Amino acid sequence: MTRIFPYIFILLWSSAFITTKPIIDNSDPFSALAFRFFFVAVGFYFFSIYSKKSIIIERKYLVESIFSGVLFHGFYLGGVFYSISIGMPTGIAALIVTLQPILTNALSGPILGEKVTIKQWIGVLLGFTGAVTVLGLDIGSNIPSLGLIATIIALIAITTSTIWQKKLSNNLPLSVSNFYQAIGGFLFHLLVISIFSTPYIDFTQTFLIAMGHQIFLVSFGAFTILMFLIKKNSASRTVSIFFLIPPTSAFMAWLFLNETLTSTDLIGFLIATIGVYLATRE
Repeated sequence: MTRIFPYIFILLWSSAFITTKPIIDNSDPFSALAFRFFFVAVGFYFFSIYSKKSIIIERKYLVESIFSGVLFHGFYLGGVFYSISIGMPTGIAALIVTLQPILTNALSGPILGEKVTIKQWIGVLLGFTGAVTVLGLDIGSNIPSLGLIATIIALIAITTSTIWQKKLSNNLPLSVSNFYQAIGGFLFHLLVISIFSTPYIDFTQTFLIAMGHQIFLVSFGAFTILMFLIKKNSASRTVSIFFLIPPTSAFMAWLFLNETLTSTDLIGFLIATIGVYLATRE
């Protein structure tokens, strides 16, 4: 059963890029994320109680989990949502964040003591080549500088958070860990709103459908799978599957949004798939 988790994760995580634009078209990015992680925290709280997992944990684990949530749900998602909200093309934001496995592979050796093989590096390079092929090499000149900075911050945050999560020594149940990480994300975005932003949400049907998708399928589904994969596998192997997210997002955009999917895109998808296979194979 657990062997299909990476494939489920890729589908669910990729679908988040499809529903991000409808959300920020009806709200400011930080209010939307605060709203999202408030309900994610409530959901994981009740699930922990239902499954009889104690949410009373040591202070050390509490701080570690909340900090992980600030990195994952705060800086990473906040950076991506903000960049798209000010005009960064979704595909380019996805491409920049796709550099994550390269950084993680480079850092997992000295920080985590993981051995990254030549085969894994070849897989990483093929995966990135495939992602670039799908998204296109011509990124244009209309990229907002603040959007670029925000996306780079998001890249650093998800790389750091992946290594941080792998390095944690606690064995908290996933529901409890995710509960406190969601609290970390909620508090982060609440702080950003109170200092930098004017809260705004238009509760249209489109917003509610897109937000429901991101709460239930992405935060409850994909993120829980990601935490499980990081705990069970090496960090370098786990993040390599991220190279399949831009091609899968492009395929979903073709399927659901009638965007163009060319033969070059299909070639890029194949290259990325081969790269991920090499990078994650035992």
